[in-house]
Amino acid sequence: MAKKKNTEQPAAKPAGGLFTYAPAPESPAAAGDIASSYGHFIGGQFVDSSGSEALKTVNPATEEVLAEFAQGTEEDVDRAVAAARKAFGDWSALPGSERAKYLFRIARIIQERGRELAVLESIDNGKPIRETRDFDIPTVAAWFFYYAGWADKLDYAGFGPNPRPLGVAGQVIPWNFPLMMLAWKVAPALATGNTVVLKPAETTPLTALRFAEICRQAGLPKGVVNIVTGDGRTGAALTAHPDVNKVAFTGSTPVGRAIARQLAGSRKKLSLELGGKAANIVFDDAPIDQAVEGIVNGIFFNQGHVCCAGSRLLVQESVQDELLDALKRRMSTLRVGDPLDKNTDIGAINSAAQLARITELTEAGEAEGADRWSPECELPGTGFWFRPTLFTGVSQAHRIAQEEIFGPVLSVLTFRTPAEAVEKANNTPYGLSAGIWTEKGSRILWTAERLKAGVVWANTFNKFDPTSPFGGYKESGYGREGGRHGLEAYLDV
Repeated sequence: MAKKKNTEQPAAKPAGGLFTYAPAPESPAAAGDIASSYGHFIGGQFVDSSGSEALKTVNPATEEVLAEFAQGTEEDVDRAVAAARKAFGDWSALPGSERAKYLFRIARIIQERGRELAVLESIDNGKPIRETRDFDIPTVAAWFFYYAGWADKLDYAGFGPNPRPLGVAGQVIPWNFPLMMLAWKVAPALATGNTVVLKPAETTPLTALRFAEICRQAGLPKGVVNIVTGDGRTGAALTAHPDVNKVAFTGSTPVGRAIARQLAGSRKKLSLELGGKAANIVFDDAPIDQAVEGIVNGIFFNQGHVCCAGSRLLVQESVQDELLDALKRRMSTLRVGDPLDKNTDIGAINSAAQLARITELTEAGEAEGADRWSPECELPGTGFWFRPTLFTGVSQAHRIAQEEIFGPVLSVLTFRTPAEAVEKANNTPYGLSAGIWTEKGSRILWTAERLKAGVVWANTFNKFDPTSPFGGYKESGYGREGGRHGLEAYLDV
């Protein structure tokens, strides 16, 4: 297989920094061999597509083509669903303790190959190696470990005696957390006895295809996991397939709406995890330095490519100036640049299309009268980059306060009373997440019970654990992933 090399990018240096960092690049060679082209993974084997169309995945930091992969056709999807259906009988008949052994084995292999997977994810997605190494891959392993533990305990999960699997699960995942979203969907599906056909995002297929190799390494029975690559046409063929019993989708709200319409009346079980416009609420008694770190993590983690990102900062008027001064100082220390440099805080935007979307909305924010600020930093000459950006003077009517930007852009609004904070936080069509910063436990509880959000963090942000359910409502979707609740989506209860 042909090995691809990356062109290293110098990290962009923020102006006025206190420290000089020597580059600390991770070797792209650690990602292992990347084939020049990939087919689909069906029935335990890599197979050619029935069609001739191929797509390309690029390194967003260098714009270098990493590999070609097949554009899945309806025939390819049909083959994958047939393989999953064939494997379902034997897989669902296995005792839960036997299914658990495979999930435990997959989790251990992910840990063993953690460096390889972290580097491959950074190359294909653009996110900093520090995040893939310390967050993404450990979370992936934890999800498989956790659901392996549930596989033989389903009778005690609270869904009645002898809960049964649904059958074949069609799963469509996004590009912002490619391997982590795979784990969130595949692990509970396998633990409950279902088989899977998964379609990864068209800009980030490589770690899903590497996961196919891990399934073979773990000895997973053929057809239990199938992976068909392609764009939205492939995803639509999968969700519409008549022999799919369960559809799980994570992605944009417009696509989620289309899937819900498509499946209406079909008797297929559906879970949707869609967009968000989370409010991060800072009260006047909040610990400012701690809140600033939470704000930065809430919006600049993974370049803001996070559905539950704290993209709206609601700050109490009496501490607005103090908080914004501290936040600007902290933003000035963020390093934008080479995702494989261990010093990098903000990597590359995932694609040219996403960069154009971010640019359009930030320009709309300026045109509508908001004040834009970014720290001075030199961006690399090639690739897709965007400076961390802060908007003040934002009103509820601004597009940047209502629409999901999905980038490193923070809109700041103010409030005077807790009631006003709640009203502004809930003034959104989304309902995925929210954050609260205060030293008063009573205020946390009062605010949390009034926020219309599926997940509420208190004095922290973007904390995920496999034992805790995650999901939203309103236009952020329905259903839960993670925890005991995540089992229900894959059981006939």
